[in-house]
Amino acid sequence: MLSLHSGGGIGGLCLAVALSRYPDIQVDVYEAAERFKEIGAGVMIWSRTWEILTLLGMASDFSQIAHATPDGSLGVGFDYRKSDQPEGSQFYLFELPYGCIRFHRAQFLDVLVKHLPKDVAHFRKRLLSYSQEASDGHLDLQFQDGSTVTCDLLVGCDGIKSGVRRQMLKEKAQAGQADLLRLIEPVWTGTIAYRGLIPVHRLIRADGQEHRTIQTPMMVARSLHMPKSSAQHVVSYSISRGSVVNVVALVSRPEQEGAPYEGPWVTDCSAQELHECYAGWEPEVVDLIKCIENPTRWAIHHLRPLPFYTTDRVVLLGDAAHAMSPHQGAGAGQAIEANPCHQDAFVLARVLGDPVTTMSTLRHAISAYEYVRLPQANRVLLGSHISGMMYEFDGPAQVDLQRLGPMIGAQWDWLNETTPEEEGRRALSWMQDRIESL
Repeated sequence: MLSLHSGGGIGGLCLAVALSRYPDIQVDVYEAAERFKEIGAGVMIWSRTWEILTLLGMASDFSQIAHATPDGSLGVGFDYRKSDQPEGSQFYLFELPYGCIRFHRAQFLDVLVKHLPKDVAHFRKRLLSYSQEASDGHLDLQFQDGSTVTCDLLVGCDGIKSGVRRQMLKEKAQAGQADLLRLIEPVWTGTIAYRGLIPVHRLIRADGQEHRTIQTPMMVARSLHMPKSSAQHVVSYSISRGSVVNVVALVSRPEQEGAPYEGPWVTDCSAQELHECYAGWEPEVVDLIKCIENPTRWAIHHLRPLPFYTTDRVVLLGDAAHAMSPHQGAGAGQAIEANPCHQDAFVLARVLGDPVTTMSTLRHAISAYEYVRLPQANRVLLGSHISGMMYEFDGPAQVDLQRLGPMIGAQWDWLNETTPEEEGRRALSWMQDRIESL
C-alpha cells in the first residue's frame, strides 16, 4: 500500500494520477480541508510540463482550459519592459516553443481531480505526526480526528508549511544534525505581491485597441536605484481561454529579506494601496493596475535549500521540499515536472512504478528520486530568487539593459537542458545500478 499525504494541491494530485497507472500501487490522498481547492489565480507552465501532461493522457482536457490551445509553435514567454517612467521600452523578448502556457489555477486543479481515481481522496484528514514500526518498516499516520492508518510510504505534499518536513528535520536534528532546525521554517523574501484578476473587456478601449498583455505575457519593472526605497515589477498574462488577465504586482525591499513577517501571509487590501505603489509608471501599466478592483496582498516566502528530501520511508514533494518565489513561473510545474512540483511527481512515479521496485528495493527508488530532483529543484529555487532581483535591476548588470536581457534569458536555460523522459530514465538507471551493486 502506498499512502500519499497531500495538501490537495497540484503536485500531490499529479502524483496520484501518475501512480494510478500502476495496478500494484494503492494510493490514498489525505486532505485536511473538506474539499480540494486552490487559492491564487494564474498558473503558468512551459513545454517540459506540457510534455508530462501529454504523457499522462491529460493534454486534451488541459487544452480546453489553457489561454489558447498549445500547438508547439514559437511563442512569447515574457515581454520584458522598463516601465517606471511615462515612456516605457522593451529591453528583452523571451521566446520559446509553446511560449508560456497559462491557466486559471482552480480550473487546472479541476482537471487533475477529474483524472483522480475514485475512492482515493479522504477529506478532513489533517496529519499530526507519523511513526515507524521497527519490526516491518511500515508507517503509522496519526490524524487530528483521532484516526490512524498504516502505509508503506508517506509522500509529504503538504505545502510550504509542511508538517512532514518539520517532523523529518526535527528527528534528524535530534540525531545530531542540529543545523537542520534552521531549515524548517519558510523565510520571507522581503517581497509583497498584490494579485488581481481583470475581465478582458475592461482592457479594450472604445476604439477597439487591446491592451498589450491580452496577447502577450508581460514583465515590467522599475529600478531599486530610483528615488523610492523599494524595487517593483509587474507580471501579467491572460488565462481562462483569454477571457481574464491575471496580474501580480510585486514590491520588494531586499534589506528585509529573512526578517520575521508579522501577521497573515495573505490578506485583502485596498485598491488605493496598490495604485499608490505604481503612480508615475508608463500609462500602459497604470491603466492595468487601475483595473484591479479587489486586490489581495501576499507575503512571498521561500525555503532555504534542503540537503535531502527523503528519510527511511518518508519523501517530500513540491512546496514541502522546495517552495520558491514565483519569478520563473516554476512553483506548480516543478512538482509535476518543469515547474518543480510536476517534475517531482513525474520522476517519483517513474521509479515507484518500475517493476524492479519492490518492498525490499523501495529505499533505492526514493533515493533515485532524490538524486535526480534535489539538485535541480534547489537550482531553480535559488535561480528564481536571483531572477526576481534581475527583474528589478538589482544585480550585476543593474540598468545596463544590453547586458541584462541576455542574462535574464540565461536564467531560463534549465528549461531546455533535458527532457522529462531523460530525467525519468536517469533516475531509473541510477536505481538499477544501485540495486545491482548491492
